[in-house]
Parts: sequence; C-alpha cells; structure tokens
Amino acid sequence: MTQRPATTTPYNSGMLSNDADRERDRLAAIQRNVDTFTTGLLDGLGIEPSWNCLELGAGAGSIAYWLAERCPDGRVVGVDLDTRHLDASRAANLEIQEADITREDYPPGSFDLIHARYLFCHLPERDEMIARATRWLSPGGWLIVEEPYQLPGHTSPFPVVQRLLDAYQHRYQQHGADLTWVRGLPALLARNALTEVAFAANPGCMGGLDKDRWLPLITQAAPGLLADGLITEADLAEFAALLKDPAFIDIPQVTISAWGRRPAESTATA
Repeated sequence: MTQRPATTTPYNSGMLSNDADRERDRLAAIQRNVDTFTTGLLDGLGIEPSWNCLELGAGAGSIAYWLAERCPDGRVVGVDLDTRHLDASRAANLEIQEADITREDYPPGSFDLIHARYLFCHLPERDEMIARATRWLSPGGWLIVEEPYQLPGHTSPFPVVQRLLDAYQHRYQQHGADLTWVRGLPALLARNALTEVAFAANPGCMGGLDKDRWLPLITQAAPGLLADGLITEADLAEFAALLKDPAFIDIPQVTISAWGRRPAESTATA
C-alpha cells in the first residue's frame, strides 16, 4: 500500500485525536468493556493460523495483538490515523501502518479477515468505504464491522443523562459522525454481495457494574461541550455523583456487530 499524508479531520486534530486529554484512557475503557464480546465473535468465524488480517482503526491495539496471536502463520496489518498507542514489536507478524483509510487502497483479495470497531460511523463516505473493504477480501474472507447505535437521550430515566447524551450526540454530529448508521449495516453488506450476513448486539451499560467506561468518554468531551454551552459544570458534578450511586444503571447505546463473507470462487469447469 502506498502511504500518503493523512488528511486533517476532527479525529486527528479534535476531540477524539490522540492529542486530546485522556484519549488513551478512553481507548482503554473501550477495550476493557468490549474486547470480550469482539473476540467471541471473531472466534465464531473459524479463524485459521494462516489468515491475513486487517484491523481498521486499530486504536490502542488490543484486537490487532489478539489477531496476531491467533494467526501466527499469517499477517496482521493494524492501520490508524495516529499510531502512537500501537506497538509493532508485540508480534513478528504484526505490521502497523499510519494512514487515512479513506485515501488509501489495498490490492483486491488481500485479506481473509477485515475487522473495524467504532470507525465507519465517523467516516464521511461510510457506505462507499464498506464497498471498498469488501473488495479487499480474499474469496471466502470475512468483513466484520462493529458500530454504536446511540439510544435517544430523552429516553433515559435520568435527567442529567438526558442532557449529557443529547450534548454528546450533538457534538459527534458536528464532527460528521452518524451514531445510528449501523442499523442499515447488515443490508449494506448484503447489497455488496457478501453472503452469510449476520449480526449481534451488545448493550452498553452506564453505571451499575460498569462505572469506568463512560466517565473517560464524558470527561474527554466535556471541554468542548462546556465551551458550546451544551452542558454545565453542575451537570458534570451531578453525573460524577450519580456514578457512585449503586441504584444508577442506564443503557446509553447498543453496539451492533454485523458480518458477511465474500463468496468463494467457483471451482466448477465449463
């Protein structure tokens, strides 16, 4: 793949860039809370030791490292706009690439498995990027994409959560993200000629036994939300107090994971 300079986007210069305060905390919180679900789905695809894998939006690297362990005879490419949290020395078969995937391409049929998590909803031409990713699959290869479906803020039983989630989603929309796009993903995979299309859902928890995931996300977004007048310091203090209440349990979003397979080439002769 020929690397070109990455474009400037809200994700390499703004709220979710690696220059943002506590971005490493945010990525770590996601990994702690979602990796078990993700690796369970990947295991179900029957990963072979010789597979070549592509991890799009590799973040802090946990899934890329996991794939490298599972595919010792293959190759794993982890790509991200900013790779400062990725360590290529973790495995001999791991390659780290710093690139903007919307401006890059891979030869058709390069990968047996392509995985992305919390990436496509942020891309301006997300449907076209799905189509491109399907072309990078080898015959019989799998594409699995995991994205958040944000539940409407006003449906929360907690007024402060209503305000925070409405502000959070508004901020993401300003960045060009679509936190409901994933609903159409299974159909999109099928329209791109993938077969064996299936999906699963993983509800996110705010509060309860999962007190750590949302605090880094809200804390990182807080300066921008405050500056825009979308929330107040009192809202943040109320939310921090609410997280300490054992009776506080909410469901802010659901992660929907969808996958499909490129048909194997026919071996029949005319």
